Amino acid sequence: MLICAGDIEQIKGAVPIGVGLINSAINLTRLCLMNPPEFLLFVGTAGSYGKKGIFDIFETKTASNIEQGFLSKSAYTPLDNIISTAEDVSRETIVNCSNYITASKKVSEQYLKLNLQAESMEFYSVLAVAKEFNIPAGGLFVITNYCYEDAHEQFIKNHKEAINLLENKIQDLGLKK
Repeated sequence: MLICAGDIEQIKGAVPIGVGLINSAINLTRLCLMNPPEFLLFVGTAGSYGKKGIFDIFETKTASNIEQGFLSKSAYTPLDNIISTAEDVSRETIVNCSNYITASKKVSEQYLKLNLQAESMEFYSVLAVAKEFNIPAGGLFVITNYCYEDAHEQFIKNHKEAINLLENKIQDLGLKK
C-alpha cells in the first residue's frame, strides 16, 4: 500500500494518512486495523540537513525521532528513538522526524554529526505502526529544501516539481495503490 501525508502532499495512487507524527499514527493504525496491507511504502518530500541535494530521490527503512532538546542536552527520553525495518542499518539514510521543521543550518549540522541526513514529519510514525502490526515498510522521498533559515520558502518553491519527480519515480518502479 502506498501512503502519503496528505494535505498539500497529495501523491497519485497513495492513501493520505495525515500530517505530523500523531495524525499519521492514528490514521495509519485505523487503516491497518480495517484492512492490513502486505507492505507499506510511505512516499513524500523531505528536507535535507546538507548532504542530500534538492530533488535527490532516495529510499530508506530507518527513521529517528530526535528532537532539538536532545542536541542541546536540555531534554532526554527513556524511549528508543531510532526504528528500522532494514537488515543493515549502517547503509541506511536515516530520516529524522518531528512535528517541528528544522530551520537552522547550525542545528542541521548537529543532526549530520548524528548520521541523520533528512527530515520528514511522518515517517517515524509509519515505521512504528508497521512494526506494531508486523508489516514490512519503507519510505521513498524526494528532497525539496535544506533545513536552513529559508527552509519553508525553498519547500514552497520546489514542492510542485518534487511531487512530479516522485510520481514519475513511482511510475518507473511500477508501484501502485
